[in-house]
Amino acid sequence: MAVLHLQAAAVAVLLMATGLRAQLRVGFYDSSCPAAEIIVQQEVSRAVAANPGLAAGLLRLHFHDCFVGGCDASVLIDSTKGNTAEKDAGPNLSLRGFEVVDRIKARVEQACFGVVSCADILAFAARDSVALAGGNAYQVPAGRRDGSVSRASDTSNLPPPTANVAQLTQIFGTKGLTQKEMVILSGAHTIGSSHCSSFSGRLSGSATTAGGQDPTMDPAYVAQLARQCPQGGDPLVPMDYVSPNAFDEGFYKGVMANRGLLSSDQALLSDKNTAVQVVTYANDPATFQADFAAAMVKMGSVGVLTGTSGKVRANCRVA
Repeated sequence: MAVLHLQAAAVAVLLMATGLRAQLRVGFYDSSCPAAEIIVQQEVSRAVAANPGLAAGLLRLHFHDCFVGGCDASVLIDSTKGNTAEKDAGPNLSLRGFEVVDRIKARVEQACFGVVSCADILAFAARDSVALAGGNAYQVPAGRRDGSVSRASDTSNLPPPTANVAQLTQIFGTKGLTQKEMVILSGAHTIGSSHCSSFSGRLSGSATTAGGQDPTMDPAYVAQLARQCPQGGDPLVPMDYVSPNAFDEGFYKGVMANRGLLSSDQALLSDKNTAVQVVTYANDPATFQADFAAAMVKMGSVGVLTGTSGKVRANCRVA
């Protein structure tokens, strides 16, 4: 019975998202704020030039926003005395790129006051980050409105780094995203870094019932990570050990070599269906890039507010 309820919920989300995608459109600001996407691209370019890691940071901001209450920029709202917001929840404490969004918002407000939503800024910034790192510069349908609710307690549905394929499939399914799209979007881990605390259990034995290191991880990689993650410290380690700042197929090649950093990454090789995709994308970069762009557009429509719903926040940090 529980499975049926989950399936019904997923179908409802998918139907709703399909309708909302129709309300979003490419070129939404062509008349009301023609400089909007140009401003976003300029500011993201400056930020990534100064710190290449911000490409992954801005991409992750969009993902974490969409997976908690929909793509409504609630992840940008600051906590107040009476409310702990999403950004201060455990899974979001390592998010970065907020200052870049602030700079973008300040400029678009000067150009077109009260027109461009924070949610659309996040979607544009994610696209530009992917392009600057070497990925496809896909078109982003816009017209999202901003939400007013941001609660740390709502972040429990973010995919944990220890999730297996079944759990990942279920979590993405509640957002109307397929297992194939889950594998595609996991490819975002081809850029960026992770704190040692997110995978240290795979090195010390707590990730296995028999003790010792995670048997699904290349022993040489375990030794390398052990040197990079000293006891008592929690530094950042590149997700893609070969090309951490290039948006390419390196993530999938790493998983094939048993060098997926997170348990949830390496798990993609444990299921026959997801493993086929991993092998396909590792050997066909063009297909990965095209599929990733399409999956990002679909994810960007999850739970959006459009039309007269929501608002356009003048300050992305304030509800």
